[in-house]
Amino acid sequence: MNSKKKLENIDKIFEDCIKILVKSKKLTKQVNDSSNMISFCLKNKGKIISFGNGGSAADSQHFVAEFIGRFQKERKSIPAISFTTDTSIITAIGNDYGFEKIFERQSESLVSKNDIVIAISTSGKSKNVINGVKMAKKKGAKIISLTGNASKKISSLSDISISIPSKSTPRIQEVHRLILHCICETVENEIA
Repeated sequence: MNSKKKLENIDKIFEDCIKILVKSKKLTKQVNDSSNMISFCLKNKGKIISFGNGGSAADSQHFVAEFIGRFQKERKSIPAISFTTDTSIITAIGNDYGFEKIFERQSESLVSKNDIVIAISTSGKSKNVINGVKMAKKKGAKIISLTGNASKKISSLSDISISIPSKSTPRIQEVHRLILHCICETVENEIA
């Protein structure tokens, strides 16, 4: 690919991302409702739990790190757990029960009634994420899902569904990161 083609391709990536961001502004209410639900949870001694696969696993860890550490303000640590960080647990469950059980088993033991689960899946079809959500619901937790627009299954299990209007995994993940930062900032302002 020549240099001009590379520049055009990069420009197109930016343009595609901007288009999806503009379309995603219609999700402001769901983002606000999610922030309110999380703030209420934290004020009532609940915790935040998050999980996803691949890039969504990284987003889960990043999101939790912003709560445990800080986002922009000095404040007390906010209780949050990412089920994607413990390789011993993930590999033991995957080996003994199957990969589709890795979030279900963790939800069974670590999710409580006052908690909020943030389930991240660009497709909304990840069996392990769906199983984790089902168990978390059984335990009484509220569910917030971040998905793409082809995500009927996980959305139907969620109290709040934030579905990005795209089928492109990279574009969905980019908007997920922005939304997670919006939630972090809003919750931090409320809590701090």
